[in-house]
Amino acid sequence: MKYLDEFSDPVLAERLFDDIRAHTTRPWAMMEVCGGQTHSIIRHGIDQLLPEGVELIHGPGCPVCVTPLEVIDKALEIASRPEVVFCSFGDMLRVPGSGRDLFRVKSDGADVRVVYSPLDALKIARENPDREVVFFGIGFETTAPPNAMTVYQAKKLGIRNFSLLVSHVRVPPAIDAIMTSPDCRVQAFLAAGHVCTVMGTREYPELAERHRVPIVVTGFEPLDILEGIRRTILQLECGEHRVENAYPRAVQADGSPAAQAMLADVFEVTDRAWRGIGMIPASGWRLSPKYREYDAEHRFSVTGIATQESTVCRSGEVLQGLIKPHECAAFGKTCTPRNPLGATMVSSEGACAAYYLYRRLELPQAAETSTGTAPTTREVTRR
Repeated sequence: MKYLDEFSDPVLAERLFDDIRAHTTRPWAMMEVCGGQTHSIIRHGIDQLLPEGVELIHGPGCPVCVTPLEVIDKALEIASRPEVVFCSFGDMLRVPGSGRDLFRVKSDGADVRVVYSPLDALKIARENPDREVVFFGIGFETTAPPNAMTVYQAKKLGIRNFSLLVSHVRVPPAIDAIMTSPDCRVQAFLAAGHVCTVMGTREYPELAERHRVPIVVTGFEPLDILEGIRRTILQLECGEHRVENAYPRAVQADGSPAAQAMLADVFEVTDRAWRGIGMIPASGWRLSPKYREYDAEHRFSVTGIATQESTVCRSGEVLQGLIKPHECAAFGKTCTPRNPLGATMVSSEGACAAYYLYRRLELPQAAETSTGTAPTTREVTRR
């Protein structure tokens, strides 16, 4: 981006930190929903410079991480079939199923391909009419529209050897589930800006009012996140619970009507299980009856699959914000990016991967730099 450096300016960051400190009078706990925000927070050390008692809880906003184990096992079953070309984004290939992952299936001879767009998979289907081409469609509201468009195009063009294995999830029901959990400590949310770019903000006011929590739509660069935190603190300190848009350069209140229309045509809302969390009502999408013939789950009749989660991995507690990654005994030891026990260590948006990548390997005692002193704002924002 031409102006990306503007959103990492240490001078502006210091001003925002000063304003946050000036208005904070008590401890607060807020959740950043998106895994991309988590990585930015950990990479730049934002959480280390907040006032004492202000805690950022890492939420379940990593699409790879919350894809249910059952769906992963269904993907492995479909990909193993000789007539199938199984297409996926690269970050799904190392997500562990009950006993293996897509890389292992590929090494055993299956035709598993990394693509960069669902339309790439559709092109493969057109070029290979004698093969069944399946695209692994996962993600939040951000990635659902292009997947919906691809199914729409397949039907329009009469391409019958293409199908979609769907595991799309929706953010607002997840926020509702988090707030109704008996273990919830969350007092406010930093909502994911890219989700709201598609869906707008209309689903959030009712959640903010019912649960009496501020919800601030936030971007992903350091200054975006700090501005979101600043606005959240101001609301919390004043006892307010409103929806604010701190990402106006990308988010409009009504989102993208065209993308929403495509979603409404191709998908229908359904209950969805979230890995490590469980079933959340009305939290996902599946193909609507009009497009059901393109549903890989129905086409290949993958049912009756027994799943077995790791008994050591605590990624479910990480996804719910109940523990930080380095509070898991397996973290950085038996569970590493090279040998992951759970999806949160695999994904480029996973909290465990962020902590490992940016060397948050031990429980914090004091945030120090190599010189033994606390990091400065300039050091943090330029990491």
